[in-house]
Amino acid sequence: MSESKPTVVLVHGAFAESASWSGVIARLREHDVKTVAAANPLRSLSGDAAYVHDVIAAIGGPVILVGHSYGGMVITEAAADNDAVVGLVYVAAFVPDTGQSAFELSTSAPGSTLGAALNASPVATGGNEFAIRQEVFAHQFAADVAADEAAVMAVTQRPVTEAALSEPLPTAHPAWKSIPSWHVFGDADLNIPVAVHRAGAARAASRGITEIAGASHAISVSQPDAVAATIAEAGKAYIASLTPA
Repeated sequence: MSESKPTVVLVHGAFAESASWSGVIARLREHDVKTVAAANPLRSLSGDAAYVHDVIAAIGGPVILVGHSYGGMVITEAAADNDAVVGLVYVAAFVPDTGQSAFELSTSAPGSTLGAALNASPVATGGNEFAIRQEVFAHQFAADVAADEAAVMAVTQRPVTEAALSEPLPTAHPAWKSIPSWHVFGDADLNIPVAVHRAGAARAASRGITEIAGASHAISVSQPDAVAATIAEAGKAYIASLTPA
């Protein structure tokens, strides 16, 4: 059955980078799960999704697609009408429908304090990009992460463009409508209100919901066991689906 095991493709969100998956990757590798951490460009939703689509195509086999935060927007688009993707895992992530943007979803319920934590800088292609101010990063993004690690995350965060956050989901066939999905998030998320996470999991008819009390937005860093376990659930479900009844 090893040849049928899916590859896990991890897509980070805004204000993070590929190393934010390190703890999750370590736990998946203990079980011989092949992983790829994609470097999400964070420039435009369409462009970011096209890049992830290329990453999936290069793997040449079944994929469990995992997205954190804005990465949920990206995996929903990249997996649309994509037969290679056999499962979706939303990690403190947006679960958009056609025409919805990250900005729209983030304000669809009260509780986010992200806007006041951002710095805006102009980009050469037009518009602005956003980063979380380093002095508030730990509180805003990673309140349950060790202070030293959160300080490094503040420095290594990758900015996201306003264009990416405001672009509506293009596809008419959001991936979660046809691909089974699992959801893990915390109730102390200051970037995306927990009510938004709960609504997203409900709309996707989630196969499994893990809500962690006190977990911040940086759940892939602070709760790698829970995230890896959720990904494992998706992988096991796919393997089970290959077994004749």
